[in-house]
Amino acid sequence: MPRRTATMLASTLMLIALLCAGVLIPVPYAEMSPGPTVNTLGEHDGEPVLQISGHKTYPADGHLNMTTVRVTSAGYRMNLVEAVYGWLAHDSRIVPHDTLYPDGKTEEQSTQENAEEFSQSQESAKVAALKELGIPVRSWVIVSTVVKGSPAEGRLHAGDVIKAVDGAAVKQPADVAKLVTKHKPGQKVVFTVVPAKEQAAAEKAHRTASRTQDVTITTATSDDSGAKRAIVGISAGTDHTFPFSIDIKLADVGGPSAGLMFALGIYDKLTPGDLTGGTFVAGTGTIDDNGTVGPIGGVEMKTVGARDKGARYFLTPADNCAAAAKDTPSGLTLVKVKTIGDALGALKDIRSGDTAALPKCTTKG
Repeated sequence: MPRRTATMLASTLMLIALLCAGVLIPVPYAEMSPGPTVNTLGEHDGEPVLQISGHKTYPADGHLNMTTVRVTSAGYRMNLVEAVYGWLAHDSRIVPHDTLYPDGKTEEQSTQENAEEFSQSQESAKVAALKELGIPVRSWVIVSTVVKGSPAEGRLHAGDVIKAVDGAAVKQPADVAKLVTKHKPGQKVVFTVVPAKEQAAAEKAHRTASRTQDVTITTATSDDSGAKRAIVGISAGTDHTFPFSIDIKLADVGGPSAGLMFALGIYDKLTPGDLTGGTFVAGTGTIDDNGTVGPIGGVEMKTVGARDKGARYFLTPADNCAAAAKDTPSGLTLVKVKTIGDALGALKDIRSGDTAALPKCTTKG
């Protein structure tokens, strides 16, 4: 065999071997890409995303689109060729697998966590919108979860309303941990609670629950990496009673990042006129009960998805501005927001056409 032919054959075989290795050898990465965007003012799968009853609503046109990110599943093992293609592609991002699924978290666990965050974001969106409108919302601290095998198991239950700890009134979830950790491990702590069943019955009958009970629990020692402290094995959260019904109908979406856009959609439907003035506005951001907008993941993918759908303006959490501005899709203006008030102010400028003073994102924030 001629030397040149042998060299070409060897090179070809080497290339084939490298391609096979690239396809067959898994790498510890996952892919993020633009997911669907949904207009909170419109319909999804044939029904309105926001359904409000018991209060006057107004027609709301235009777009206030929430955005999503599509990610590879926890069990999917990307190969080297896919990773390289993703690195080169403009509309995707390759990240370490542990970024999306830390500590060996399964897809089922991640899905459950995202569902819980999505549910909480809906509640906070409702509270933030109604507070901005001056509509009262009743709130209280509840037992959110009880750790299996903990001192609280069988003593406290998810949904119990925590009125006091050792006689000290509880006003917010953080109060619970502060009061429990005043004890040393092994000491007793007394919770004054309204049982979950009593609270549910009171809400159904539109009355205030009055029956409380004291529950005494012996604290244990924390087993995490932090300083040793007394614990009982619960997480505290907040529950609300709304003066009228607000339902958010959107399945197959997880995480807390739609909170801002849900809040704006609710606000728009409860006020005359259109917040957008007919302009296509999209956005993202967590929101808390006080209307503070927080950062999210995958903002670069969300801006791409929004622009592909037709958005002209993108409401961007202030802490995501620098990352988003590094590669802004052509024709999309990134608007910096820190609160629901900021977002409403920006929308006022957008619908009036006076956008010169809009707080725009830059690579510095």
